[in-house]
Amino acid sequence: MTAGVTLHLVRHGRPLVDHGRPAAEWELDPAGFDDVWALRESGRLPDRAAWFTSPEPKAVQTAQLLAEGEVGIVDGLREHVRESTDWIDDFAGTVQRAFDQPAAAAYDGWEPLEACRDRVATAVRGLMADHPGTDLVLVGHGTAWTVLVAELTGAAPDLDRWRALAMPDLIVVEPA
Repeated sequence: MTAGVTLHLVRHGRPLVDHGRPAAEWELDPAGFDDVWALRESGRLPDRAAWFTSPEPKAVQTAQLLAEGEVGIVDGLREHVRESTDWIDDFAGTVQRAFDQPAAAAYDGWEPLEACRDRVATAVRGLMADHPGTDLVLVGHGTAWTVLVAELTGAAPDLDRWRALAMPDLIVVEPA
């Protein structure tokens, strides 16, 4: 990472769950706007930073509620791809399998978690290279942020933190 740069990884606000559509298409739930506004007013986000978001509607809408200015959309920041519309009762267990075997798809239609990690890390490193010395606020997703933090810090993915993430939430990563 670049010295003096801080990454502010925002997990999107609460989505409006639609069992008939893939999660990547879900919108932000208007009932959760107050939680997003509370994060905006919390003082936890930097006053000066470059802002980018995943292209998923719930992330774009979260970024629009949080940011004062322009927010770039970066395809590489999208969540761990889960194309199935099947409702998975043991979602946390299925995600656990993805972390346990990152080279394999944990469920039909899911990308291997290592592919998600490589895509997101490449996108973030590119943003850091394009904005040297600038803090970044990145609005995206819990699983993607969990593998990114592990990749950038050299630590194992923190599944306890993943399980505890709120919607929205914030993970701050600083250079080692």
